[in-house]
Amino acid sequence: MTDLPTPQTKRLQRPSWRDSRLVVGVLLVLLAATLGAKAVSSADDRVPHYVAAGNLVAGDQLTAASVVRADVRLDDDVADYLLAGGALSDGMFLVRDVRQGELIPISAVGTAQDLKTQRVTVEVDAVSATGLAAGSVVDVFVSSVPEGAATGARPKADKALDSVRVGKVIAGTGGFGSNAITSVQLLVPIDKVESIVESIDAKAKLTLVPVAGSPTSPAS
Repeated sequence: MTDLPTPQTKRLQRPSWRDSRLVVGVLLVLLAATLGAKAVSSADDRVPHYVAAGNLVAGDQLTAASVVRADVRLDDDVADYLLAGGALSDGMFLVRDVRQGELIPISAVGTAQDLKTQRVTVEVDAVSATGLAAGSVVDVFVSSVPEGAATGARPKADKALDSVRVGKVIAGTGGFGSNAITSVQLLVPIDKVESIVESIDAKAKLTLVPVAGSPTSPAS
């Protein structure tokens, strides 16, 4: 009977540095670690800034409710925008408009003394206020009966303000249908405030005419 050959058992050998699979594996680990470190480094370059929470107009006071924080990377422009940090100062106002979602430029922030407008609340019929929202731009017409005119004379409309911003639209204060009244806060140039107040005191009718392309309320 022929003896069968006895199989030889091979010992497992440690992989050597000459093993191409080991070299490739090490390189992949190093590459992943490098990319991960670079991603973390890039994330660390982001700086917290303030972003407008809604449409803000000149004259608005900056408060915690009017801004949100966003971490952004601006490189050399980082100093041009308002950094998110501690509490906002009570004396911080916008001197020009900033749209919702935009970073707030430092150049757009000032004090009450820097403002060139004052807020004047006027009452207009609801139709005149339709579609208006904070940031809308309107022309203001004042209708009144000329002094010395005959009884029953028709009022004359004159443009009193050209392209002024709406700061706020307040819910209707009474009346129904065509008699409904809405209060609208206007950002009136300081040198025009007196004449508008005089028109209000004289019970003149004010009509707001939106300028083409100005922001409107979402429902309009």
